[in-house]
Amino acid sequence: MHNDSGTVGEQGEFPSIDRIVRLAADQTSGPGVLLGPGDDSAVVAAPDGRVVISTDVYVEDRHFRRDWSSAEDIGHRVIAAAVADVAAMGASPTAVVVGLACPADTQVGWLDGFSRGVRDECATAGASLVGGDMSRSDLIFVSVTALGDLDGAAPVRRDGARDGDVVAVCGTLGHAAAGLAILSRGFRAGKQFIDAHRRPAPPYAEGPRAARSGASAMCDVSDGLVADLGHIATASGVHIDLDPAAFDIPPRMAEIASALGADPLHWVSAGGDDHALAATFAPDAVPPGWSVVGTVRSSSEPAVTIAGSPPQAAGWTHFNRT
Repeated sequence: MHNDSGTVGEQGEFPSIDRIVRLAADQTSGPGVLLGPGDDSAVVAAPDGRVVISTDVYVEDRHFRRDWSSAEDIGHRVIAAAVADVAAMGASPTAVVVGLACPADTQVGWLDGFSRGVRDECATAGASLVGGDMSRSDLIFVSVTALGDLDGAAPVRRDGARDGDVVAVCGTLGHAAAGLAILSRGFRAGKQFIDAHRRPAPPYAEGPRAARSGASAMCDVSDGLVADLGHIATASGVHIDLDPAAFDIPPRMAEIASALGADPLHWVSAGGDDHALAATFAPDAVPPGWSVVGTVRSSSEPAVTIAGSPPQAAGWTHFNRT
């Protein structure tokens, strides 16, 4: 056991990095890792000849709050969000690199908790932690770069949706948004939704499975289902219409929405942060475990509608909301 007292500033940059590596040691190697943490760069095998790469950044009080989420929660969350983008291309996650900037007075115990969360979510996703960096900042800032392997398949892009396809989703929708609403109101009821906000659970393996089943387009739901499907609609030149009756709204979510004066369908359609997967398929190609929630038609004016009408809210955009 390492002493978890003191601050990151007192410990110093390189001892802090070494501490992260030691805590995550079980997840710093894997079949595709040729050289893990400790050198100027890591070396990761790319047997397919291509590497799927995605980078996400997370800023304290914008993407997470330390009074709402533990250090382990935040570690889980940043890995889940980044790796879901790789799965949404139809790739299997292989490795991640994490950059962390934090105040000098950040407690070493917080750093340990964050490292455990990163390690454990990497294990869940099947990815190795192969490197990273640390710096000092006024707020906590995290950057995660995730890598993935296509295993010989074509990437599932946003521009492949076709007339006559159906839209299907896998994973939860609206749970994280419900949890955020609960926390924002200062409540603590609805633990399953608060947990979904703190630690999303993307269906990582379903991305490659959807690709094998013939998904024509796919994305992860990070900014809201309508917003993210909007990218597919625009790239593919299609009109996507969602069926509100097709969404599974748990009774407990409906109860909480009623208590908060909210519409649970708004959480489902515009909430984001669950990191479910949404994809378009030929009607006879939808894999088991995926739920059909809409249809696709060619259109000269790409759009996403709900029961034929424009949605009341589309979802999250960083520079249009405060």
